Amino acid sequence: MSQYADWFYLVGAVLFILTLRGLSGPKTAIQGNRYGMIGMTIAIITTFFVVPAPASPVVWLIIAAMVAGGAIGFYRARTVAMTHMPETVAMMHSAVGLSAVCIAIAAVLHEGVYHDGIHRFELFIGCFVGAITFTASLFAYGKLAAKKWAKTIKGGWVKPVQAILFIAMIGFGIHYFTTESMTSFYAMTAFALAFGYVWIAPIGGGDMPVVVSLLNSFSGWAAAGIGFTLNNSMLIIAGSLVGSSGAILSYVMCRAMNRSLFNVLFGGFGAAAATVVADGEQKQKNYRSGSAEDAGFLMSNADSVVIVPGYGMAQARAQNAVKELADTLKEKGVKVRFAIHPVAGRMPGHMNVLLAEADVPYEDILEMDEINSDFAGTDVVLVIGANDVVNPAAKDDPSSPIYGMPILEASKARTVMIIKRSMATGYAGLDNDLFYLDKSMMVFGDAKKVIEDMYKAVNGGGH
Repeated sequence: MSQYADWFYLVGAVLFILTLRGLSGPKTAIQGNRYGMIGMTIAIITTFFVVPAPASPVVWLIIAAMVAGGAIGFYRARTVAMTHMPETVAMMHSAVGLSAVCIAIAAVLHEGVYHDGIHRFELFIGCFVGAITFTASLFAYGKLAAKKWAKTIKGGWVKPVQAILFIAMIGFGIHYFTTESMTSFYAMTAFALAFGYVWIAPIGGGDMPVVVSLLNSFSGWAAAGIGFTLNNSMLIIAGSLVGSSGAILSYVMCRAMNRSLFNVLFGGFGAAAATVVADGEQKQKNYRSGSAEDAGFLMSNADSVVIVPGYGMAQARAQNAVKELADTLKEKGVKVRFAIHPVAGRMPGHMNVLLAEADVPYEDILEMDEINSDFAGTDVVLVIGANDVVNPAAKDDPSSPIYGMPILEASKARTVMIIKRSMATGYAGLDNDLFYLDKSMMVFGDAKKVIEDMYKAVNGGGH
């Protein structure tokens, strides 16, 4: 590789590091994205014009693939709704995994270049990680997009099948490594594809944010593995950055749920929780409901309001209406803040993205650890479709599947108002004791319509 290429790749690597730093906070996220775009542009130009080209490259095919991928990505970025962003991210991860598999197969078929022991090991790792990432991300996409084919699987047969597929994958991979058997390589790839699907399929919806984060990490490691195969330092660095950052984020999210990563991936909590609710004895509980006008009156006469957004806000595309409500309350002298749980929504940072899209001031958005101590002194908490992250059972009920999970302690506020379409359980399949407290009031309806009615009520009331 040209020495100039190394220098250009170093500049690109530094820009990718600055990208991750920028994406760590909403104030710097736009600049972080710009660093990433510049870094990727440098990497592409360097690969085309600085790195020595292989013999007889099919340039038109490379350019055609880049143009097609860029067009699809541009169209998706311009048209995707924020409610569909989680499944879009999962689909992007699947594309990275599939590309790793295709590159690995092409490298194996390239006679005489990739047949030493080190390269075979790199291909072994990169191919099966990419294959697992592809099918696992494909299922995550289907689950998040509520596709009929992405059904959660359960039963005593699941874990033995997972073990058989994993052992078979490793076994054929070792056989390929020692014998260069193409049959074993293809068998390893097929078992890895099957394992990726069966591995993620038992995981319930409540754990999907962690799964998306972990698959992000896997896609990075797959890219890094293929980078070793292609002897491309830029791909190795970029993949390692994505892999390590995704792994750290997965760990942070598991801590926010008070669970280990192993338990998330092999415990089937989300599915199990839903089964408990479905199969357990259903008891009628009394709850208090009110109108948007009642809620608007209470908020306009409060000194402090904390808004807890969840997937209900995303589903109704209510973030702009929420911003208008918050601004109106502020004009009346009410202190308004937003409380964000690390696993609220369907992917990491989902609520932060929605609120940033609505131009909610960054200083008004507080994470769980920053806001929890303030709930006891808060007059009104408004929960918008965030069922599981405010469930008191996590602190009070040792028999609950989410016992020990850190939550937003909304139940400590003087009044709690919850916007929901119905009394149905949340994505994790658990009922919420918060709904039945004397201080709680349910406001039923589409979140955007309810928020708009609250806005009208606040404008008609006084402080």
